[in-house]
Amino acid sequence: MAVTKVPAEKRGVIQRLLNGVERAGNKVPHPAVMFVALCLLVIVVSAILAWTDVSVTTEVVSPQPPPPPDANYPYYPGGSIVPDLATTGEPPGAADYVPHVETIAVQDLLDASGIRFMFTSFVDNFNNFSAVGVIIIAMIGVGLAEEAGLIGALIRRIVKVAPRATLTFIIVLAGMISSVASDAGYLVLVPLGAVVFRSIGRNPIAGIAAAFAGVSAGFGVNFLITPVDGIVTEIANESIHLVDPARTISVTHNLYWGIGATLFVTLVITLVAEFWVGRQLGQFDDGEMSGDAAASAEEPTAQAKAAEARGLRMALFGLLAVVAIVLLALLPPGSPLRDPETGSMFNDSPFMDSLIVIIMLIFLVAGWAYGRGAGTMTGTNDAIAAITKSLSGLGGLIFIFVLIAQFLAYFNYSNIAQVIAVKLSEALERASIPTPLLLIGLVLLVFVVDLLLPGVIPKWSILAPIFIPLFLRLGVAPETVIAGYRVGDGPANVVTPLMVYLAFVVLQVQRWRKSAGLGTVVAMMLPYTLVLLVTWTAFYILWYAIGIPWGPGAAVHL
Repeated sequence: MAVTKVPAEKRGVIQRLLNGVERAGNKVPHPAVMFVALCLLVIVVSAILAWTDVSVTTEVVSPQPPPPPDANYPYYPGGSIVPDLATTGEPPGAADYVPHVETIAVQDLLDASGIRFMFTSFVDNFNNFSAVGVIIIAMIGVGLAEEAGLIGALIRRIVKVAPRATLTFIIVLAGMISSVASDAGYLVLVPLGAVVFRSIGRNPIAGIAAAFAGVSAGFGVNFLITPVDGIVTEIANESIHLVDPARTISVTHNLYWGIGATLFVTLVITLVAEFWVGRQLGQFDDGEMSGDAAASAEEPTAQAKAAEARGLRMALFGLLAVVAIVLLALLPPGSPLRDPETGSMFNDSPFMDSLIVIIMLIFLVAGWAYGRGAGTMTGTNDAIAAITKSLSGLGGLIFIFVLIAQFLAYFNYSNIAQVIAVKLSEALERASIPTPLLLIGLVLLVFVVDLLLPGVIPKWSILAPIFIPLFLRLGVAPETVIAGYRVGDGPANVVTPLMVYLAFVVLQVQRWRKSAGLGTVVAMMLPYTLVLLVTWTAFYILWYAIGIPWGPGAAVHL
C-alpha cells in the first residue's frame, strides 16, 4: 500500500527547508561539470594557501616503508570509498605502521611539481580508483542475475515470506552487514531496495533511500569483524604507543559496540524511512519510470511463475556449488584462501580480500543457473549479452568516476583536508571542557571532516595520533575513541558529494523518477543524516556513561 503524501499546507518548516534543498540541488550542473569545477577550485585554493605558507605540524601514523610499486598483488581495504586507499603490495602489518612527527603543508597544484603531478598522474588516478574495479567486477555477476530474472524472483519470494512490516528493517540490516563485503552493498542492495518497495506498492525511491542509508550511513559498525577493522586497530595501537608502549588493543576492541550499534542504527534508519522519508515522498507516479524500471516492476504470469520456480531450484544448486568450492578452498588447514603466514580465515586473509570476487561468482553462477532453469537464457551468447548490457549501462558513471578520481587525487595531493582536520583537532584539544562533551566534540569533528575526506583510513591516520593520546591522558580508553570515531564517520556519507557512490545512487533514482537530480537525493537523505547524528551520538554517550565494555576486555575507562 502506498504511503499517503502529507498535504503541502501541513508540512513543517523542516520539510519546506528540504524542498528548498532539493530545488537548489537540482539546479546544480551535471555531476561531470560539477567535478570539473571542483578540480579547478582545488587548484586555485591550493595555490593561494601555498603562497601564504599554510601548514600544520602534527604526529601521524602511516605505513613504513611504503609498499613496492612493482608488486603484483593489489590490496584494497574493505569499504574504501577513496581511491588512494588502493595500494600495491601486501597489506601492511601492525609493525609497518609507525608514528612520526610530520609538517603538513598545503601543496601548490600550480607550481612545477603540481603541474607535473596533474599531467603524469591522470591515468594512474583512474587506474587506482578502487570503486571502478569494484563496480565492474560486481556488475558482471549482478547484471547477469538481474537480466536472467533471478533478482526479481528472489525479491518476490522475500516479499511473499517476510511480513511487510519487517521489509524495511531487513533491507536496512542487510545494508549494515554488507560492509563486510566492501562496497558490494551499494551495487546490490540499493537497486534491490527499489524493487522490493515497488513490489508491495510503496515508493521505490524510498526503498533506495533506506538501502543507501543502511549501506553508507551505518558503514562503521557491523555484527562481524570487517577487513577495515584490522587497519583501524593497527593505526590505533601505534597511536597508543606514543603514550603507553606496553598497551595494545585487539581487533575485537569494538565487537560489543558494533553489535549494539548495528541494531540501534538499523532501528533508527527504519523509523526515519517509515515515518519521515516515506511519507515525504508519498505515492509513486508510474509515469515517471524509465523503460527498464517499468519492465522490472511487471508481475509475472502463471506460466512464468512455474518457470521461475524451476529457475530458483537451479539457482540454489548453483549457489551451493560455489559455496562448496569456496569452503574447500577455505576450511582445511593450509587452504589457499587462508592467510599463508598465520592460517587465519579472516583479518587480511585472501578470503576477505576476495569477497567481491566471491560475490560476483555467486551471482554469476546462480544467475546463469536460474536463466537455464527458467528458460530466460538458452546459451552462453545470452549470458555474454546480459553482462555486456549491464556494463554498457555504466558508461556515464565511469566517465564521472574519471573526473571524481582526478578531483580526489588533486584534493589529497594539496593536503587541504589534512590541514583542516588538524586545525579543527587542535582547537578541540585546547578547549577546556568535560570529557563527555569532549567526546561529543570528537564525533562532530569527525562528521565535519567526513564531508571533505570520506575515506575511513585517511581521517583515522590523522586523528588517531591526536585524540588517542589526548584521551589516554584523561583516563579514557582508546576503544572509546574508536567507537566515537565510528559514530562520526557514517552519517555524512549519504549527503557529501565526495562520496563516490552518490553518483550511482542518483542514477538509480533517475530510473524511477526521470526528473530527479543530485538535489533530490541529498534532500531525501538529509533526514537520515541529521536524525542519525543526534540519536547515535546520544546512544554513544549513554553507553559511555553506563560503562558497558566496547568489546571483550575493552573497558570504557582505563
